Amino acid sequence: MAPAAQRLFRGEHARGESGRSTSTNEPPWPGPAGLARARPGCLDRIASGRGMIEAHDLAMSYGDAVALRGIRFAIPAGQVCGFLGPNGAGKSTTIKLLAGILRPTAGRARICGHDVLTSPLEAKRALGYVPEGAALYTLLTPREHLALVSDLHELPPADAAARTAQLLELFGLAALADRRIDTLSKGQRQKVAIACALLHDPKVVLLDEPLDGLDANAALVMKDVIRGLAERGRAVLYSSHVLDVVERTCDRTIIIDKGAIIADAPTAELVARSKEATLEAIFRSLTTAGTERAAAGAFLDGLGEAPAAGARR
Repeated sequence: MAPAAQRLFRGEHARGESGRSTSTNEPPWPGPAGLARARPGCLDRIASGRGMIEAHDLAMSYGDAVALRGIRFAIPAGQVCGFLGPNGAGKSTTIKLLAGILRPTAGRARICGHDVLTSPLEAKRALGYVPEGAALYTLLTPREHLALVSDLHELPPADAAARTAQLLELFGLAALADRRIDTLSKGQRQKVAIACALLHDPKVVLLDEPLDGLDANAALVMKDVIRGLAERGRAVLYSSHVLDVVERTCDRTIIIDKGAIIADAPTAELVARSKEATLEAIFRSLTTAGTERAAAGAFLDGLGEAPAAGARR
């Protein structure tokens, strides 16, 4: 694990000129024992073995178009669950329902035991969400954006300052902290979005294509963070099209297609019991990706050979 990520999870505080911690409170990133102080309801769910992320027969339609067909799953504390599917399968819709952004046609979603529709504030206090293509206030700087998020979550100022310093360092944003976001690259903006999602120490993290735009080093840091979150009792739902990363990072994999779950098992078991050698191959065999691959082959077969260098047409 990268040193900055290790410091983040150890809860080391930013230190002032005196060398003392800038906060007199408990470390801002408590281990599993700290969950009892931060969110008693979440710890109860850990002890009972119930899910911290729960989808109960979630269904969603947009007019006549059916996006989800009554899916059901629960993700316990300490688990990273990969959430895979082809384009239009219902992944982002599911995540938006879990985040309380959309209202389901039927069914219910719970975060740490809180119904996202009837107890939205309690659910969102426990939730960190990185949407695909996250919208940011681009006239703010990263530091100002994190300050806004900390105010919305009513974090103690000293803890907010410490966590902000940790996250800016972790994602290599310290030198850019006072530049307007509209001057940052796509990858740098993605880092700001991830930092905002983690700032309040959520017990549940929803990630929709979190590696989008990140360079190789930042992606490695993000994988360390995802595993570190699970090791410290958080529940993570991780949606991505980068299947080799899912295979290496996720304890469990759910595959969805046409709004229905078609596979749900521990990742290693899913690969071991299949005739396919990799998660990518399993995904291709279970979804329409196999047909698309055949279509790609047919297209390439029809191209013909490229002329040799210097040859006349």
